Amino acid sequence: MNGADLLRAVDTVHREKDIPREAIFAGIEKAIRLAIHKKFDDDEEDHPVEVVIDRTSGNLRAQRGEEIIPPDHLGRIAAAAAKQFLIQCFKEVESETVFNIYTNQKGDMVHGTVTRYENGNATVSLGKAEAFMPRREQIPGESHHVNERIKAVIQDVQKNGHRVKIILSRTHPDFVRRMFEQEIPEIQDSTIAIKAVAREAGYRTKVAVASIDMKVDCVGACVGVRGSRIKNIVDELSGERIDIVRWNDALQVLIPNALQPASIEEVFLYQRLGRAIVLVKEDQLSLAIGRRGQNVRLASKLVGWDIEIMTHDELNEGIERAENWFREIPGVTEEQVEAFIEEGFLSYDDITFMEPAELGELAGISEEAADEMILFAEERSEQVEDEQRRARPEERQQVHAAAPKPTPAEKLTKLFADAEPPPPPVSEPKPTLESLFGPSEPEAPVEPPLSAAQVFGEEPPPAPPAAPEESRQ
Repeated sequence: MNGADLLRAVDTVHREKDIPREAIFAGIEKAIRLAIHKKFDDDEEDHPVEVVIDRTSGNLRAQRGEEIIPPDHLGRIAAAAAKQFLIQCFKEVESETVFNIYTNQKGDMVHGTVTRYENGNATVSLGKAEAFMPRREQIPGESHHVNERIKAVIQDVQKNGHRVKIILSRTHPDFVRRMFEQEIPEIQDSTIAIKAVAREAGYRTKVAVASIDMKVDCVGACVGVRGSRIKNIVDELSGERIDIVRWNDALQVLIPNALQPASIEEVFLYQRLGRAIVLVKEDQLSLAIGRRGQNVRLASKLVGWDIEIMTHDELNEGIERAENWFREIPGVTEEQVEAFIEEGFLSYDDITFMEPAELGELAGISEEAADEMILFAEERSEQVEDEQRRARPEERQQVHAAAPKPTPAEKLTKLFADAEPPPPPVSEPKPTLESLFGPSEPEAPVEPPLSAAQVFGEEPPPAPPAAPEESRQ
């Protein structure tokens, strides 16, 4: 191979494998040195070899001591060893390049094609590299297929030897963030900023946004005309519900925004515990908490505080219960109990989370005394938990004993009584049995319908009607 051919080969490898030219030249030089040592069966220390490739002309010069060695004199065995070493060297450089490229793209959105889908796990081609998207990183309910074009974010990049493992995710909050950046021009040009994202993939997401330009409505811009912008995002997320929250630096405003659509009455903030107690009316309690606690859980993630939803009565009961508990602490004073309540402590657990120095400063006692107080709170917390656990089965038994067991007939009657009938049509009268099935024939004897109790065997069915006299004769 002459110098021009070598340069063309280097350019081809550089272009196809995205390996730096200098790394390719260095690998070739190292491979030729290895081939020379293989040819003469010696090592680098005893017989140093110098191999230099001119980066401009591609001409190669190999020298062992005072001897100039032409590359074509190395033999087939040495050439094969050099080739194998060169391939390994290129793989190392290529994997290092891929690792560096995709490590810098963590959290960014990529587009790929599914090349394999087995057991819920997808292999995705990104062009120059392959990525892996496990089932846990796919939106619940989704199912992908080969040759499908998908969007995802790079969650992690791992290197194991020469192999680089790129892990994709469609469940990460950054995926929603990138979708907003892609669909909403005001976010692309930084007129609107995404402040926080809280997500439970496949179910619900809360996105807090703020506008840099006061003339631009951040929530309206994200929704779009008739919901056109947010619809594209929801479609990509397989129907996942998205709440757009107006950001505010004041938690007194941000927390009620994050808990919408519930109406909030008052917010109490306790900096020491990172807790916010939110008061609502009784009819807003379930709405603020959300289905299975989802609304308050996502709001807590969004604002970074522990949010507890209570009614006024629940808060008063909690304070009274906490006061009684704290008075059991040996040597505690009423002033200390009051200080604990003012800081938002409502249980022994709240005391156990404190450091002795911090608790001592709050209660006005030494660290040793504070440490004893924490130890007492830990023991008492376990006792309270055991008492509550033992009380739960007794409460259930009392409830079952107080309420008589309904009969199957009563269950069926209640089922139909509780069911809400559909509203009748406005323009048409409610259909009757005769209009649906035609008039009944009075000549044939008709058996009376069975009641619910008779269906379940609680009373014998009625006797069949007696045959007419003429038929008996």
